[in-house]
Amino acid sequence: MSRRWRLAELARLAGVSEQQVRNYVHTGVLPPVTRAANNYRVFTDQHADAVCTARILAVGHGWVRARAVLAAVHGGDIPAAVAMIDDGHAELARERATIAAATRAFTEAADDPAPTTRRPLLIGEVAAEVGVRTPVLRLWERRGLLRPRRHPATGYRVFDPAEQRAAHLVAVLRRGNFAFDIIDAVIETLRTSGNMTRVLAELARRDQQVDQHSRRRLAATAAFYAYLDKHYPDQPSLGEIPMPRRRIRATVPLMRLITAPPVR
Repeated sequence: MSRRWRLAELARLAGVSEQQVRNYVHTGVLPPVTRAANNYRVFTDQHADAVCTARILAVGHGWVRARAVLAAVHGGDIPAAVAMIDDGHAELARERATIAAATRAFTEAADDPAPTTRRPLLIGEVAAEVGVRTPVLRLWERRGLLRPRRHPATGYRVFDPAEQRAAHLVAVLRRGNFAFDIIDAVIETLRTSGNMTRVLAELARRDQQVDQHSRRRLAATAAFYAYLDKHYPDQPSLGEIPMPRRRIRATVPLMRLITAPPVR
């Protein structure tokens, strides 16, 4: 039998204020709330499960996506919620691919003393290769991180192989939220010494961060699936998955994951 939860109890469970719980109801992070005869809100075990799921989703996917996912579920659009979860994992997959490509590029650079034998690229080609928009490359150029040359006839920016590798590295480090002063130092080391040791070390460090983030995102997705499996078991998309039924509890297990330290 489902118990009733008081507003203060849900707030303590989530580690937020009572007003924040009200905000969760208003924005759809929690399912709709009925009212008792005394006009008090009636919170159930589903609300407790939802608030725990929201917190662990935020750890793995970020608050923006966590809010959007649960709002879609509670608004009746579970396929949209699942698509957003897929997008989150795809982002990390693209990040892994970018790191791998940059690592290959810099490893080749370390073994190749004459990289100028490779084809120069225009700014649009480099942007597509490193996964950013062309204005971002122009911004990095203004900051001194990139130094493309200009084509003598057209004036277009031309990125030689060395600048292509620099663009790859800047993109990876920016996605890892490295400060610009760190990126400046790494790029300067690359330009002045040609020593790839520090460059490859930073790439390896970022790869480890992505792996940690991926594990947390996977745990968050598992908690989200458990929430759907418990409270929306009749969804066709869930019924087709031959997985054992494990019920989430709105107590210690989820909250233990919530308190995991964030990826820096």
